[in-house]
Amino acid sequence: MHETELISYEEWLHLETELLGDVVIIFVLSSAVLFLFHRIRLPAILGYLITGIIAGPQCLGLIRSLDQVAVLAEIGVILLLFTVGIEISLKDLLQIKRFVLVGGFLQVLFTTLAVVFILVNLGRPFGEAIAIGFMVSLSSTAIVLRIIQQRGEFDALHGRTILGILIFQDVIVVPMMLLIPMLPGAAVATAESPIFIIIKAALLIAVVIAGAKWAVPRILYQVLKTRDHELFLLFTVGMCFAIAWISSFVGLSLGLGAFLAGLVISESPYSLHAIGNIRPLRDAFSSFFFVSIGMLLDLDLLMKNTAYIIALSICVILIKTIACGLATSLIGLPTRLVVLVSLALSQVGEFSFILSKVGLDAGLLSHEVYQLFLDVTVLTMAATTFMIAISHRVAAGISQLSRYDALERIGKQHALKDHLIIVGFGVNGRNVAMAARAKGIPYVVVDLNPDIVKGCV
Repeated sequence: MHETELISYEEWLHLETELLGDVVIIFVLSSAVLFLFHRIRLPAILGYLITGIIAGPQCLGLIRSLDQVAVLAEIGVILLLFTVGIEISLKDLLQIKRFVLVGGFLQVLFTTLAVVFILVNLGRPFGEAIAIGFMVSLSSTAIVLRIIQQRGEFDALHGRTILGILIFQDVIVVPMMLLIPMLPGAAVATAESPIFIIIKAALLIAVVIAGAKWAVPRILYQVLKTRDHELFLLFTVGMCFAIAWISSFVGLSLGLGAFLAGLVISESPYSLHAIGNIRPLRDAFSSFFFVSIGMLLDLDLLMKNTAYIIALSICVILIKTIACGLATSLIGLPTRLVVLVSLALSQVGEFSFILSKVGLDAGLLSHEVYQLFLDVTVLTMAATTFMIAISHRVAAGISQLSRYDALERIGKQHALKDHLIIVGFGVNGRNVAMAARAKGIPYVVVDLNPDIVKGCV
């Protein structure tokens, strides 16, 4: 009996040492790569992806505990989405509900339909085409939000629109997972009712909203009264993982649960204190996620089919950009913001890995199609930093081309005289508008948010 326990302990110790060695390799190698990328002014996320490629099984094979590294990567995604939730509030989320519901739905619908149309006309089975359409329609929440955070664009309208569409994608991934095994050609069927999943999700959201309004602010106040920094950190991180676990338990994603946990904290007066404590943990663990993505790249397949895979990646980026552009145009965004949002969401996301595994297990995807999809996904993710970096210049160029037409249309409208021009309709802008109305002075509101402008008409 003692011998069995001794062997079990030795195996555990070996796994622990192996994981520690992998962590050291990732930190040391990524530090070296990031230092080099900083010197040549390349994005940090691209450096993490390169680190994963170098250390992964397809290159040097330095990382042995791939499954355990994947767990650390999941923790990074949870903490990243937790901080995203803290940085906005339920009030902010309600303000972008149109972007979440309408914009997100249209983006997923148009992308899926475009992919299905192309694949069916190329002779692929209908069930496989729908599954791939679902997979391609999702964008990378972790990568895009990390870049938006670093660029300080969360409070901009395009940043909120991007967030709204990504939230919809994170929610819709659950029905997609349930639908894929039901598609024509699938070898297995799902066991759980979609209605039951929706009921559980609604209950979770109701509990989170109730907690955000009443319970959590009071508990945080009592925790802060102790003046114990460690206690506050443990409580916030513990709440994050608890709600993420509950979310996963009811059939939603861990990331969505972490985002909801962040929303709970955001409703309290202590949100800035919380995010200041969490940020170092988030940055450390999120590096594992980006490195793990690089490890998925099959270099052998890429070398044998370089031109084909690159061409597929470009096609995916174009399809997603056009589909997202059409969706955001229909919800009333101006041309400049349409370009910014579309280019930011032009990659395939991390939840697509989950859908592709479901499709593989259901018999809809062959192993070759599965690995090809992984390579294309990693390449589109690697291109994200470049797409977002050029998005402002592309948007400015396209806006310049359409500006003359807009000026001509404005010139044909009735002329205004002795009026005010209110630039920005925040608190001060509203006060000026109230004073102008009281005095009977006509005014024009200029604001990037189309909902605000529409409300002024």
